[in-house]
Amino acid sequence: MDAHLHHESHFHASDLVRDVVIGMADGLTVPFALAAGVSGAAASVGIVITAGVAEIAAGAIAMGLGGYLAARSQAEHYAAELAREEFEIVEKPQAEEAEVAEIFERYGLKPEHYSGVMAGLRERPIAWRDFMMRFELGLERPEPERASARRLPSVRAMWSAARFRWRRTFCCVPWSRPCRGRRP
Repeated sequence: MDAHLHHESHFHASDLVRDVVIGMADGLTVPFALAAGVSGAAASVGIVITAGVAEIAAGAIAMGLGGYLAARSQAEHYAAELAREEFEIVEKPQAEEAEVAEIFERYGLKPEHYSGVMAGLRERPIAWRDFMMRFELGLERPEPERASARRLPSVRAMWSAARFRWRRTFCCVPWSRPCRGRRP
């Protein structure tokens, strides 16, 4: 076995985890509050269920549309910043080099440590642009399938809506069976 080979396995689904956590928090609290409020108003089981179904439909549409618009906005923001960095590297290279120096100096490096890297970036404008996007702006290239203009709603939006519907439906189950002593 080659001693120089090193394989690391990293978690790459942080966006999915964020979406699930946000969706679970919203998807579990709102329907319980709605159903409790409607049932507390002495409404019949049918009205509680109807209100729950209406909330599920409206919430799924809102979550799906929100997921699509968020992903689309992120992609548009990234594209605009990418174009700006490309322009600045060509039109203002000294200012961009100063920004690279600031980035390395934040890590405690001196010009003699990073001068070779700067020379390499000057020869590779695309790598320079990508370096600036990541380390100056803190932006990662969005996944293309997250905000495809050709797919409305996007796959992410449909998944968001489906997860939302499932959670909301789960929360309405207690009100779907009449209890003794409840008004019909």
